[in-house]
Amino acid sequence: MSDYYDAFETSPVPTPGPDAVPPEPFRGIYGMPAFATIPTNDLAASTDFWTRGLGFIELFAIPGTLVHLRRWAFQDVLLVASDDVPEQAPAMSLSFACVLGQVDGLVESCRALRPDSVDGPRDTPWNTRDIEVITPENARIVLTAAKPFDPASQEARNLAAMGINPPSTTDNGEHA
Repeated sequence: MSDYYDAFETSPVPTPGPDAVPPEPFRGIYGMPAFATIPTNDLAASTDFWTRGLGFIELFAIPGTLVHLRRWAFQDVLLVASDDVPEQAPAMSLSFACVLGQVDGLVESCRALRPDSVDGPRDTPWNTRDIEVITPENARIVLTAAKPFDPASQEARNLAAMGINPPSTTDNGEHA
């Protein structure tokens, strides 16, 4: 018996592929297992960028104090009014899953609002296509889309070199 189970059962992230459809924004209320709190000195401008640029919805707001944003289930951000906002983006980033079909649109939306806000898209050695966005409050956000797995690709060789093989060749139990 194995302790491994398909954790994608609990994830809103669809199976990678060129035709993957993102889930609708999740409007339900749940106990958030994790969330980001981001200080902003302009709640309206930040909310506008996160909703129109990054595709979040405003779940609720406490006027002048806090805005709770969400994309998919478990992608929660609290924008909190603050006079203490970093002058530049930190080295640390916060990543959110998206699908390949969203990448170009997210780039366009963010650049329409803030022309110099996006770096990428770029393909990674671990088989994703990422864009890095600096938000109005200087948060470093990465939107990452898994690419379809090609067993003959360099990315597959990179993963195999780390001991991670596709499920058809191993159960990856030690990595689960």
